[in-house]
Amino acid sequence: MDAAAARPQRDTARRKGWGRLLLRVSILVLAFVAMVGFSVVLAKVTLTPSPASEDLVKSNLHPGRSLRQYAEDYTFLAACKQAGGNLVLGMPFGILLPILIPRRLRMLRMFLLTVAVIVLVELVQGAIVRGRAFDVDDVILNTAGALLAYLFVGRRLSHRYHVLAEDPEPAPDRPKAVPRTKAASRTKPKPRTKTAPGTKTTPRPKAAKAEPRRTGRSASAWSRLRHGVSRRAARGRSRKR
Repeated sequence: MDAAAARPQRDTARRKGWGRLLLRVSILVLAFVAMVGFSVVLAKVTLTPSPASEDLVKSNLHPGRSLRQYAEDYTFLAACKQAGGNLVLGMPFGILLPILIPRRLRMLRMFLLTVAVIVLVELVQGAIVRGRAFDVDDVILNTAGALLAYLFVGRRLSHRYHVLAEDPEPAPDRPKAVPRTKAASRTKPKPRTKTAPGTKTTPRPKAAKAEPRRTGRSASAWSRLRHGVSRRAARGRSRKR
């Protein structure tokens, strides 16, 4: 009966396990495809040559110089477009990377991978692409966008995915312990009968102490001594007769 009752539970557990596995694989594939698509967009945005701005663009190795230029030389909408575009460009790192990387130290790993990719893109811009230059402020803005996206979206999304990926197995059902009754746990002592005044109570006879058994050499010596005493007694009786 127990085995027959446990079969439906095992079937439902297996179905849930397969469903979780398919969901994990689909989420992982979607995240990977989205990361590839984002990489293509990033390459088109950052690695496209711009010959018209070749004389205007210069490399920037001082943090904050480009930001000050946005605030002083650009209009408000143009400055928001430049700074906001760099922030938005780094947000997919904070959403997709925490899903693809292991759960342990995911924020630190996401941060290091984002910085490495952005620095590599900026180096390629400054070395190969015409009209592009290395800008440390772009690295700062892209990394800040990745951190903001991770704190608001990527942390919760990756936490749910990794909790689903762990897939804890249900613990086997343990047999329930039978509760003890008060009568079984505590046995009441038998009440003592009161004797009437003036009557003597006969003491209970004490049980005779059992003689200790003797084994080995002591038992053989004792038997010899007893047989010898019995023989002497028999000889004495025969002489008296």
